Amino acid sequence: MAQETTPVRQSGLRRDLSGRQVGMIAIGGAIGTGLFLGSGLAISIAGPAVILAYAVAAFAVLALAYALAEMVVVHPEAGGFGAIIQRCLGGLAGFVSRWIYWAAQVVNIGSEVIAAGLYVQFWYPQVPLWIPVVGFAVVMLAVNIAAVRFFGEFEYWFAMIKVVTIVVFVVLGVVYIVFGLPGQQPAGVGALTEHGGFLPNGIGAVWLALAVVTFSYLGTEAVSMTAAESSNPERDVPRAARSTVLRLALFYILGMLVVVSILPWNQASSSDDVTQSPFVRLFSLVGIPAAAGIMNFVVLTAALSAMNTNLYITARMTHSLALDGYAPKWFAVVSRNGVPRRALVLSALGLALAASLAVFAEDTAFPILLGMALFGALVVYLLIFISQLAFRRQRAAAGLPPSPVQLPGAPVTTVLAMLFFAAVLLTTPFLGPFSTAWKAGVPFAVVLCVAYYVVHRRRAATASEPETPAPE
Repeated sequence: MAQETTPVRQSGLRRDLSGRQVGMIAIGGAIGTGLFLGSGLAISIAGPAVILAYAVAAFAVLALAYALAEMVVVHPEAGGFGAIIQRCLGGLAGFVSRWIYWAAQVVNIGSEVIAAGLYVQFWYPQVPLWIPVVGFAVVMLAVNIAAVRFFGEFEYWFAMIKVVTIVVFVVLGVVYIVFGLPGQQPAGVGALTEHGGFLPNGIGAVWLALAVVTFSYLGTEAVSMTAAESSNPERDVPRAARSTVLRLALFYILGMLVVVSILPWNQASSSDDVTQSPFVRLFSLVGIPAAAGIMNFVVLTAALSAMNTNLYITARMTHSLALDGYAPKWFAVVSRNGVPRRALVLSALGLALAASLAVFAEDTAFPILLGMALFGALVVYLLIFISQLAFRRQRAAAGLPPSPVQLPGAPVTTVLAMLFFAAVLLTTPFLGPFSTAWKAGVPFAVVLCVAYYVVHRRRAATASEPETPAPE
């Protein structure tokens, strides 16, 4: 049987992330403020049947995690899924997928830092928004500039706050539903059917809610970006991918089950106001003092955690593009402690632009950026599945053994997951918050395709190969 000889690029990154840190980075990227605040929008669309939407999306994202793990175990290199897409589908797909995902994450970072500033104003309304925004941006950049093990430890504890909050919420909710609480009778599950039935808006509404729900799961793919810096990527990355999706599914499904079992679905607010969060309403209902203040702290840490992880992702994505010659080589250089600090500069500039648009062009430019972000993420998901099909075919043709981690049921499950994400993408024009996805995403993808051919022609003319980045 043929022996595999995989060329490994010398990225200069250090394998300092432990297994527990890799797992929490994946969770930190996926659980942002969407669960605590944005879940109200999905509930208002589908009613109690939103539980079905979260369950269906969980299966699709689980397939994505397995597909990624299958490839990353064999190719644990800098650039994560972007480098793998290039390896399996060629330069154009690798270039477009990484730059479109970079832009999507930069938009998310800008929205999260603005959200963090607004959460500070919950306590100190007289403070100008730009002060906490700039302050948090500086702190998160400093965390990412430090050694990767410091970043990993910081993210571990930030993500832990979110996990503990969700667990407490679910436990309290189940106790309240089944046994009741001091001074409160058991709530039961009557709210699931008492306000228009389990499907008050029909099965079509469940499908529309899937676009919102899928957006909540975005970030699960972040675990593949840790492969080049994990101390044991063959063990830690697949384990983190599987456990993260299962935990997210439990958190989202059980969390939503608690919410719609206790609160009438038509009273679930889709507002970004912390005091209207389903979590705050339940904590207040069970008598937890200062529930709004506690939850404001939680959503603040959730926003900072997601921002922290996304900065990490964008810096590594830029670094990967520079290694392959699709971004200036200046960005491939790493510091003496193995951090691509120069790549962080580009992410910081994107952060400043996205945050500025969120403040000064909230009703015009920023929705376009959000639509582009969702479009970009879903396109990348489709490319990951296409890459997995190509990955299997290439290994079989070369006489190489299957990956030690495999997506169960593939290629059938691969195709079904692809159809799901493609259908969600086609649904976005019918949802107000995401209606700009195609209008912004398609032109941006075309621009990236043109840019690739310009860069590719320039590379061919100079016939230069990527060099090993030297320490600063």
